[in-house]
Amino acid sequence: QVPLVESGGGLVQPGGSLRLSCAASRAIFSINASWYRQAPGKQRELVAAITSGGSTNYADSVKGRFTISRDNAKNMVYLLMNSLKPEDTAVYYCNTGYWGRGTQVTVSS
Repeated sequence: QVPLVESGGGLVQPGGSLRLSCAASRAIFSINASWYRQAPGKQRELVAAITSGGSTNYADSVKGRFTISRDNAKNMVYLLMNSLKPEDTAVYYCNTGYWGRGTQVTVSS
């Protein structure tokens, strides 16, 4: 059973929105969760994090545009991305202590 499965990526125009989903195969209510991204030729970087209590933290580059949330009843973590920019193009990964395989987000006109 795959611990984490990300979905929701795709091709979007600049200024558009996407919502990424991360489905966990086990309960996450007591676990901190986060989203990372990795662009070609760059290191993986933290985008957003949410504690088990719901406190959130964001990279400066996405503050005010991205929102991380969680639904413990469904073992899901989400990343709502608004006002997307070409520099947001990357593979996005969910982490709850495990890594998923990622979902590609491409922002291009």
